[in-house]
Amino acid sequence: MKQIEVSIMGQSYLLGCPEGGEERLKEAVHQVDREMCAIRDSGKLKARERIAVLSALNLAYMLTERPAAPTKSSTPATAIEPDLPSPEYIDNLISRLDQALDSDGHLI
Repeated sequence: MKQIEVSIMGQSYLLGCPEGGEERLKEAVHQVDREMCAIRDSGKLKARERIAVLSALNLAYMLTERPAAPTKSSTPATAIEPDLPSPEYIDNLISRLDQALDSDGHLI
């Protein structure tokens, strides 16, 4: 397994990557970095852990909205850039995250 160094929100990470998967991993890192930076830059959250959890929720939600992947017999689909959530949506998720984390800072 190959290792590549990436940066997310200015912090470096060394990630394992299967041969031939470098571009997919770099695209995933780019999406995570973009999402986390957008949340951080909104000024609503400062804690990296909360930004990471909210980003994961946003990205997972976006994945559930995508149509199912085409089968081999289907015509190839073009890549669709997901829309970033609205500020109101982010505020709502932050509020729900704060309620879930309550005062102890733990999800579970």
